[in-house]
Amino acid sequence: MDGLFAEPAWVALRLSLKVAFLATLIDLVVGVALGYLLARKRFPGRELLDALLTLPMVMPPTVLGYYLLVLIGRNGVVGAWLQQHFGINLIFTWQAAVIAAAVVAFPLVLKGARAAFESVDTQFEQAAQVLGVSAFGTFLRVTLPLAWRGVLGGTLLAFARSMGEFGATLMVAGSIPGKTQTLSIAVYEAVQAGQDDHANLLVIITSLVCVGVLVAANKLTPNRHPLA
Repeated sequence: MDGLFAEPAWVALRLSLKVAFLATLIDLVVGVALGYLLARKRFPGRELLDALLTLPMVMPPTVLGYYLLVLIGRNGVVGAWLQQHFGINLIFTWQAAVIAAAVVAFPLVLKGARAAFESVDTQFEQAAQVLGVSAFGTFLRVTLPLAWRGVLGGTLLAFARSMGEFGATLMVAGSIPGKTQTLSIAVYEAVQAGQDDHANLLVIITSLVCVGVLVAANKLTPNRHPLA
């Protein structure tokens, strides 16, 4: 087996951690906002919106990758605009890997945040508003502190999912060692090249990181069956 400190493995790990962290940060901000909206507001098409936002959870990653290519590719709606006005090309960059990971993992944050907010008793929020606290202040000082465990649990699951993302990332970011080759893609390339020792090392690193994140998520996720 390659040495424990094999440079290619740690380069892939650092890139995967960076991509997963940024993707999760994006998902946290957007997922909390939309999760709160779906939990507290009633409007036509609410459940349809929830279904559309949850699609990445059940849709094949390669299909998501294709949609992203259509959207951010050089001939895509967003990609062509960025290329024309700013000279920015997202395809085959680590930024594209962040976008792919964020899209794939987003439903985990959304579902976790919505469930957490729905579990908060609205009487606490009403009491804060009666005392003169603004709606945003009530969210920051009452709702979010009461829902933080569920939100953080979903966020950690999204981080683990981002770490293991493969299909969509490969389609929009490719496999450029040191630039876009994340751990999951590096495992695939090592197996294809017959480098079993290197693949084993990458698998062990990935498994250890993901198991640690999942253990933390289980600790933080509210127990829905306290008598179990």
